[in-house]
Amino acid sequence: MSTEEKSAAPRSLAEALRVRDDVSLAALLRSRPDLITPVPTDLTQLATRAGTRASVVRALERLDRFTLQTAEALAVAPDPASYGELLALMGGDEEDPVVAAALPRAAALLREQALVWGADDRLRLVRTARELLAPSPQHPSPTGLGPTVREATAGMSPGRIQEILGAVGLPSTHDSVSAVSALGALFADRRRMAALLAGLPEESREVLARLVWGPPYGQVTHDPAAHLRALLDRGLLLPTAPGTVVLPREVALHLRAGQAHRTPEPVPPPVEVAASHRPQVVDATAAGQALAALATVDELLKEWDEGGPAVLRAGGLSVRDLKRTAVALDVPEPVAAFWVELAYGAGLIASDGEADERYAATPAYDEWRELPPAERWAHLAAVWLTATRTPGVVGGRDAKDRTLSALGPNLDRSAAPEVRHRVLALLAGLPEGASPVEESVLARLRWERPLRGPGGGQRETGSSRDDDLRSRIARWTLSEAELLGVTGRGASAAPGRALIGAPEAPRPAAETAAEAEPEGPGDKLPVRHHRMPPAVSPPTAAERAAATATAARLLAPLFPEPLDHVLLQADLTAVAPGPLVRDLADVLGVLADVESKGGATVYRFTPGSVRRALDAGQSAADLHAFLARHSRTPVPQPLTYLIDDVARRHGRLRVGTASAYVRCDDDATLDEILADKRAAGLGLRRLAPTVLAAQADPAALLDGLRALGFAPAAESAAGDVLIARADSHRTPPRTAPEPVPDGPPAPDDTLLSAAIRAVRAGDLASTTPRKPGPGGGEGGGEDAAPGGTLPRTGAAETLATMQAAVLTGEALWIGYVNAEGAASQRVIAPIRVEGGFVTAYDHTADEVRTYPLHRVTGVAELADDGG
Repeated sequence: MSTEEKSAAPRSLAEALRVRDDVSLAALLRSRPDLITPVPTDLTQLATRAGTRASVVRALERLDRFTLQTAEALAVAPDPASYGELLALMGGDEEDPVVAAALPRAAALLREQALVWGADDRLRLVRTARELLAPSPQHPSPTGLGPTVREATAGMSPGRIQEILGAVGLPSTHDSVSAVSALGALFADRRRMAALLAGLPEESREVLARLVWGPPYGQVTHDPAAHLRALLDRGLLLPTAPGTVVLPREVALHLRAGQAHRTPEPVPPPVEVAASHRPQVVDATAAGQALAALATVDELLKEWDEGGPAVLRAGGLSVRDLKRTAVALDVPEPVAAFWVELAYGAGLIASDGEADERYAATPAYDEWRELPPAERWAHLAAVWLTATRTPGVVGGRDAKDRTLSALGPNLDRSAAPEVRHRVLALLAGLPEGASPVEESVLARLRWERPLRGPGGGQRETGSSRDDDLRSRIARWTLSEAELLGVTGRGASAAPGRALIGAPEAPRPAAETAAEAEPEGPGDKLPVRHHRMPPAVSPPTAAERAAATATAARLLAPLFPEPLDHVLLQADLTAVAPGPLVRDLADVLGVLADVESKGGATVYRFTPGSVRRALDAGQSAADLHAFLARHSRTPVPQPLTYLIDDVARRHGRLRVGTASAYVRCDDDATLDEILADKRAAGLGLRRLAPTVLAAQADPAALLDGLRALGFAPAAESAAGDVLIARADSHRTPPRTAPEPVPDGPPAPDDTLLSAAIRAVRAGDLASTTPRKPGPGGGEGGGEDAAPGGTLPRTGAAETLATMQAAVLTGEALWIGYVNAEGAASQRVIAPIRVEGGFVTAYDHTADEVRTYPLHRVTGVAELADDGG
C-alpha cells in the first residue's frame, strides 16, 4: 500500500462512515433502527452509538449463521486482518469454493451494518463485537478455539518461556516478547509444525485430537503422564490455572488445516417438499378451513354474548373457564386458547369493566358480522399475522413461575410477527401446491437466526427457553395457519400468499390437465430457497391494507354461496347442506341446538331450544311460518307438535321480583309446585290462590321451575313478558391490543432522508476546518479550536464578521445558545443581517433560519479547502 493510500484509509469507524454515500447510510439505519433513535448529531456520535454493547448484541443476533461465523472468524483473526486471512480461516487450506463464493456477501453485510470497517487489506471488527465473540474462559467461542500463544503466556515466567523455546529447537532470546513471537511463528508455520508433531508419541497426538475442535481446555494432575509432559514441555499445551491447560489457537488452527469452524454453513438449508397437491385442492381446502374458522369465532362470541367468563384478579381466563370454552367449541384446550386470543386480538371480545368484571362481545363484533365472509376472514388473518400475543405459551410458566392464562398478561412475544411472516414466505416460495417438511422449515429459520448468541453461549437477552422460542412459534404458525385457512393441506393457499404480499402464482390456461395429475410425494419437485432473500423494509400500513384486501378478493370466489334453506327431518333435526345466510343462521341457532358440524350442519330441536326461541320473543305462529318458509321439505308433524306443546305451556307461569314471585291463573298448577319436594329449596309460599312468593332470586327461580319440568316466562315490573335476547350484553367501545414491537420501529424513507441530512450537516459543522480567531479584545481573543470547542467573540466582532460574510457569500462557524440554554455549533451562510437578527442558510439544519445575534456566542471563518 502506498503512502497516499495509507493516509486515505479510514482510521476509525467514524471515518469509514464519513466516506459512505447516502444509500449506504440509509441501509445501515434501516437494518439497525436503534441507531436513529434519537437522530445522532453527527457521524462521530453515530459511530459511537453503533459500537455500544446493546446495539452490537442486537445486530449480531439478527445475522444469519454464515455471516455470524464470518464475524466469529474475524474475532479470532489478527486485528486488523486481510480478506485473504479471513478466507483462509473460513475455507481452510483447501479453500472450499462454496465458502469462497459466499464470503463476499457475508463480509459486505458486516460492513453494511457497521460491524466491520476498513479496506480489504485491513478489516477490523468493531471492538465491542470482538469482545463479545473472542474466546475467553468465561465465554467460549463457537469456533472452539482458545487463546493465542501471546494471551496464554501472559503470566508465564520468562525462564519457563525460554525452556519451551529450547524444547522445540528454537534459539533463546533476550526477552519474553520476542520469545513468544518466535513460538507463535513456529506454530503458524505448517511445515515446521508438521515436523514437530511427527516427533510426538501417539498418545500425545490423541490428546490434541480430543481438544482440537473444542472445548480447548483440559485438566492435568500435578504430576502429568509422560505423553502430557511432552505436550507441556513443547508449549503445545499451556497452563492457564493450577491443574488446567489450554490448546493454543495457533496449534489448533494447524491441526484443523486452518479452519476456524468445523462445519462452515455458507448455504442456507433448503426447505424440503413433503407432498404435492393440486393448487385447486389446496385453495378449496383452505377455503373450507376459513369458513370453519368464521363459524368457530361466531360460536365463541355467541357463547359469550350474554356475558362470558369472569376475569381473574390478575387478568385472563381461569383454567376451568378455558376448559368450558373448549368443550363448548368441541376443540382441545390449546386450540380454544388460540380462538379466544384471536377474537381478543381482533377487538371482538374484551372485559366489560364492571364491578363483577366479565368478558363479553364488543360493539366491534356487531360491525364485523356485517362484513362479507371473505372480509371477515381477511380481518382475522391480518390480525393473526401481526399479533405479538402468542396463544401457544398459554399453560406455561412466566419468570415468576406463575401460570400463563389465556387473555392474561405476559403473552406477548415480540418475535412472533417476524417468524409468522417468514414461515409463510418460505411456504409461498415452494412450488405451488407443495407442503413442506416441518423440520426443514425449522432448520432454515435456525440458519437465518442462529439460536446461539455471541460467544457460543446463551444469548444475553434471554434464557435457553427464549432461544428455542422461534422454533416453537414456527411450529405454532404452521398449525395455526392450517386452522385459520391460510394454508390448505400444509401448502400455501392463494389468499395466504396474498396476505404476506407474495405475488400471485400463475395458473395454467388448461386446468383439466392439472386436475388429472395424481397427488403424491414431493421429493421429485425442485427445491428452492438456496439464496437469502433481499433485505426489505417492513410493509407500511397502506401496503398491509392492500394485501388484506387482495386476500379477501381471492378468497371470496372460493366460498360457497350461503343458502337460505334447510332440510327438516322427521327425527326433529334440520340439515343445513352448506353455510346459511346470516339471518337464517341466527334464528335457527336460537330455535335448535347444533348436533354436528362438517360439510353439512345438523341442528336438533328440543323442548329447551324451542322454549329459548319463545323466550326471545317468538310466538308459535312465528316459528311455524319461519320453518315453512325456509324448509325445502314439508315441516314434519312431530316438530309441529313439539312447538305447539311447548308454546301451550310457555308463559302460564310468570316469575317476577318480590324477592321473586310466581303467578298462574291455574291454582292447581301452583298446588302441584308446592307439593313437589324438589321445590323445597326455592322457599315458596302461597300469597294468594294464583300467586306464590319465593326466597330465591328470579333467575334461580326460573332455573328451578324449569328443572321441575315447567316452562315459566320471566315478567317485568309492569307484568309484561321479558324477552331474552342473545345479544343483550356488550362491552363499552374497546381498542384492540397493540402488538409489542421488537425494538425500535424501522424508519420510513422520509425519516431516513431527514436523518441523513441532519447527520451530514451536523458532521459538516463538527469537522469543517476553521481559521484561527483574532487575539485580544474584551470578550474575545480565544482561537476557534478545530476540535469542536465553541468559538467565543465579542458582539462587535460577531456583527462585523456576519456583515462581511453577507458581502462575500462565505460560510461561517458559529456557537449558538437556544432559549432553553442548550449550546450547539452550526455552519451557516449569512444572507441578511438587520434588526439584531441574522438570516442565513443553516447547513446543519439544511434550511433557512433566523437567529438573534445576542444568542450567538462567537463566530469563526471556515478554512479554505487546502488549509
